[in-house]
Amino acid sequence: MWERLDLLTELATRADAPSLLSVARSELPKLTDGWRALLAAHEPDDKGNCPECSGRWRQQKAPCSVWRAAYDHLVVGGLAPRPARQRSATVTGAVTRARRAVARAH
Repeated sequence: MWERLDLLTELATRADAPSLLSVARSELPKLTDGWRALLAAHEPDDKGNCPECSGRWRQQKAPCSVWRAAYDHLVVGGLAPRPARQRSATVTGAVTRARRAVARAH
């Protein structure tokens, strides 16, 4: 897995334009499908808990670390980090919007 990610990173930074376009067309759909599957597995239940991060004795409220990482990498990107209070509200909004998008897609 790490080698594959390293290869994609190297291609993204060093490939010529035609090669980069080819890689983007073949790899971006796989990456977005992977993110969707990962986020779907961490979709909050009716009580607002992440089923993957929660244990029998300890519930993990949404957004879990997977949703926060996804938001930070896919939405915020290179922007300066926001204070924790604002980020939580924003991530919660992103979770709600993503849930609606997943529901519409299925």
